[in-house]
Amino acid sequence: MSDDLPTPAALWDRLRAATPARIALGRVGHAPPLGAVLAFQLDHARARDAVHAPFDAAALAAELAPLPTITVASAAGDRATYLRRPDLGRRLATESAERLAGAKAVHDVAIVIGEGLSATGVQAGAAALVRALVAELNGLSLAPVVIATGARVALGDAIGEALGARVVIMVIGERPGLSVADSLGIYMTYAPRVGRADSERNCISNIHGRGGLTPVRAAATLARLLREALRRGLSGVELKDDAEALPIQPTLIPETPA
Repeated sequence: MSDDLPTPAALWDRLRAATPARIALGRVGHAPPLGAVLAFQLDHARARDAVHAPFDAAALAAELAPLPTITVASAAGDRATYLRRPDLGRRLATESAERLAGAKAVHDVAIVIGEGLSATGVQAGAAALVRALVAELNGLSLAPVVIATGARVALGDAIGEALGARVVIMVIGERPGLSVADSLGIYMTYAPRVGRADSERNCISNIHGRGGLTPVRAAATLARLLREALRRGLSGVELKDDAEALPIQPTLIPETPA
């Protein structure tokens, strides 16, 4: 092999540095190395903890101060029911619906925060993301921030409709994986109402601090989409962000010399 070419081991090192995927782990006999097995078990435990961790809505409300907040609950009631019955996580509990009815007004935007499938992600990053969103939405009227326990994405439709919002933004904990357990997603729906289809929403996902979107960049992308949604009167598959505005990432693997 030429001295100018990287060795196979060096190439694998570069590939491992470029992705969180588990590649080129090696083996000991017929099994993966102990370190790789333990790392997998740790990431699996973090993902499980993210799903089952308790959600502290009061702590999040305190972190968001002085932004006004309203805390509501879905019809799921408890975490076990939430996980077994996704349909109940899309509906407001009766007393929560009544509480929101008392706050109804004409708003441009309603921001909702739900723990979704990663309470740890919401506790770690939702406040910073919401502050970045509020900064980008200057000039638009905002409803009080709604903190929703036991929330699925579609619960935002019921909340936005109850508050009289033109657009609802749902910030929610994403389903954890074996590389990231605390990622957030944003779902935006124009003219929210119960029964909206997923195709009528825009999603910005993978918002976290380990190689994902930063809160500032996610908020800037959302602001572009939201102002266009208000201008055109729609959201979802017919509304696209300008992909040309995104920077091209340089390749991490150099080309093989000729």
